[in-house]
Amino acid sequence: MTVLYGPPDSTEAFDRYYDETHIPLAQKMSGLKRWTVCRFDPAPDGTPPQYHYQAELYTDSRADLELVLDSQAGQDANQDLENFATGGAVFLFGEEREVPV
Repeated sequence: MTVLYGPPDSTEAFDRYYDETHIPLAQKMSGLKRWTVCRFDPAPDGTPPQYHYQAELYTDSRADLELVLDSQAGQDANQDLENFATGGAVFLFGEEREVPV
């Protein structure tokens, strides 16, 4: 699952809250195999990114992901979005595959 966070009212407040509050809360979700985050930078020409931040959560299957999200810890993490995601959040579900280089 990928979560894309729109530009918040305050990037500093978003980043601080995400690191200090949301991550510890979301770390209570059991069943995740991997979790990555990325803060987007402007394009080389200075154009601001469409999204401020991205989180990717990995499990072995969609069914496993749904168990994680349906757990009390998953519900708590989802409800926490209203506390910091002032730019909104888009949830994308899919199965990742590796492309040979």
